[in-house]
Amino acid sequence: MKRVVVTGAGGGIGAALARRFAADGATVVVNDLDPDAARTVAAEIGGIAVPGDAASEQDVRALVGTAFAELGGIDLFCSNAGVLSSGDETTPDAQWQRDFGVNVMSHVYVTRALLPRWLDGDTPKRLLVTVSAAGLLTLLGSATYSVTKHAALAYAEWLRATYAHRGLIVQALCPQGVRTDMLTRGNDAGSGSAALLAEGALAPEAVADRVAASLDGGEFLILPHPEVADYYRLRASDPDRWLGGMNKMQRGFEAAR
Repeated sequence: MKRVVVTGAGGGIGAALARRFAADGATVVVNDLDPDAARTVAAEIGGIAVPGDAASEQDVRALVGTAFAELGGIDLFCSNAGVLSSGDETTPDAQWQRDFGVNVMSHVYVTRALLPRWLDGDTPKRLLVTVSAAGLLTLLGSATYSVTKHAALAYAEWLRATYAHRGLIVQALCPQGVRTDMLTRGNDAGSGSAALLAEGALAPEAVADRVAASLDGGEFLILPHPEVADYYRLRASDPDRWLGGMNKMQRGFEAAR
């Protein structure tokens, strides 16, 4: 992959992806809502900083347009921006809308801008959607994250099913805990799930390595934590048992408060 765009690349998984692809010889367009963070990572790797909001269709179109103008095309787009906030059914509508905008609509905006340029091209193009294991399972303590990550996975599945024969390779990155600011904020918010995930959390660089290894093939799910596949199978094959186990975990979190 010689021409790569990464959103949410000012830190965490996004920055690790940008560094890994640059180390492998790619020219990377670094996008982040924080302009200083985008410029810092871009300067470090010899990339191109294009600050902007992944939840803004105007900003995403500008990002894609700049990447095509500067690089002559895009081989891999990593739609990686995401947000996590704790909450339940009482979470304000504004928070739901913000989380849905970043965790779901950002991917929609990317495909609106990219697919007219990508489909039916001479070479396959890759779209990496950073979802989360929460999109396959759930995350106790955050209704908005669980719901929006399920929606992100559903959109990635739909894209793969709809456009695979037209040269689009869609892959969904679904890690559990990763040692980023997002996980730290989850702990600060009092999420028992975040504290549990921190115990087996991977470094962002390990996630980036797993992604890089997956680009030689076409597997849909990229699972840096292999045990997630077992949890996903249990959820599908015996949902009552799986939900019972999750509720038991929730009761344990509540008792520990």
